[in-house]
Amino acid sequence: MSAVDAVVVGAGVVGLTSAISLAEAGLATRVVTAEPTATTTSAAAGAVWGPVLCGPADRCRDWAAVGLSVLSKLAGEPGAGVRQVSGREVSEEVDSPPEWLDLLPDHRLLGADELPPGFASGWRYTAPVVTMPVYLEYLLARYAATGGSIEIEPVSSLSAVDAPVVVNCTGVGARKLAGDSSVVPVRGQVVVVRNPGIEEFYIDHALHGYDYVYAFPHGDLVLLGGTAEEGAWDMPPRPEVSARILRDTTAVFPQLSGAEVVAERVGLRPYRPTVRLEGESLPGGRVLWHNYGHGGGGVSLSWGCARDLTDAVRTGAAG
Repeated sequence: MSAVDAVVVGAGVVGLTSAISLAEAGLATRVVTAEPTATTTSAAAGAVWGPVLCGPADRCRDWAAVGLSVLSKLAGEPGAGVRQVSGREVSEEVDSPPEWLDLLPDHRLLGADELPPGFASGWRYTAPVVTMPVYLEYLLARYAATGGSIEIEPVSSLSAVDAPVVVNCTGVGARKLAGDSSVVPVRGQVVVVRNPGIEEFYIDHALHGYDYVYAFPHGDLVLLGGTAEEGAWDMPPRPEVSARILRDTTAVFPQLSGAEVVAERVGLRPYRPTVRLEGESLPGGRVLWHNYGHGGGGVSLSWGCARDLTDAVRTGAAG
């Protein structure tokens, strides 16, 4: 096994982006992962740009701004799986848009005549929407082009990984691997169906218990959701949850009635009160960098966190 400058543990969107950023900065890298990218939480994501279920707000805003820039440039690039899509986010209460919405050049409040019955407020915007299976394949190809390699091999000890720099991008796995009890899973379940002609995304801003209602079109398919169930670890799709998702999204888009179900997916968002992006010293002058706890904002924050991580590694920062 050839020596490398850095080993990234984890091959979801945060791990791959970190590995790409380090490799494109000139470091020899390798990714080690317990599971293939296609079975990570990232593969189940919606995914529309927006730093949700993550903190702290100020740092997440900065990281998300970087992600918005990168994803906007990728929109329309063949094979990247990223498109600019318009849509609306609505609320049954009189709510204000999230503060990060002003990062988008195209956003406005909805008038009363633009709201669904029973809703009191909402906003329309255009943002990158990412077809995750396609995007992850793009990231894998981009990483391979740097000469990096990926090994499917569980890691039982971060300090035992043999590299000058070790990067921990294990998501909810960090609860055990890093001994961080503040990391909890927020279970998300979605249903993917044949698209009957939906062209705009839709998000019900409120969380009803642990139920969300949203729809993200991806060309011939549309991803319907969803859930945000804190503390749940089970991975098999629950039939009753899929039935609820189909019922609620069909109430918004009647054309979904009878749509062919292509897939049901489950992912465990790695929620932590604050994203952990920090280093610690390891024996022998090595450094362990943590990059996890992105909650529902992994896609949005990944490039910004990877940039900060890469800058720190290149300057020799230890934390």
